[in-house]
Amino acid sequence: MATILAMPTRTAFEVIFDMLALDHMDAIQTKYHSLIRKAVEEQLFSEPDTPTRNRKPLLRETAIGATWEVRCGPDNRFRIFYDVQRDQHLVVVLAIARKVGNQLLVGKEKFEL
Repeated sequence: MATILAMPTRTAFEVIFDMLALDHMDAIQTKYHSLIRKAVEEQLFSEPDTPTRNRKPLLRETAIGATWEVRCGPDNRFRIFYDVQRDQHLVVVLAIARKVGNQLLVGKEKFEL
């Protein structure tokens, strides 16, 4: 007789993208779009505010209101900045950036790290 183990269900979060984040995607080569979408699906739909190797809370306040980031892609070159509204089970992706050296490219803007 087989034993069936019930996995605990995780609360799913709804993920929405700010319009600016969608504009930021336009600045990234399309060959990486599916990789970024996959990272969003794997990292943000369940436990988006639990730190992991590539998912971290931001230590400083940001101008866009992001409180978390996910690193993904080859050499972790992409950053997905987001905020979690736990009481509403909602994740808002606020920015998507590409890291080049010590610069963060967000859309057409450059920021020194």
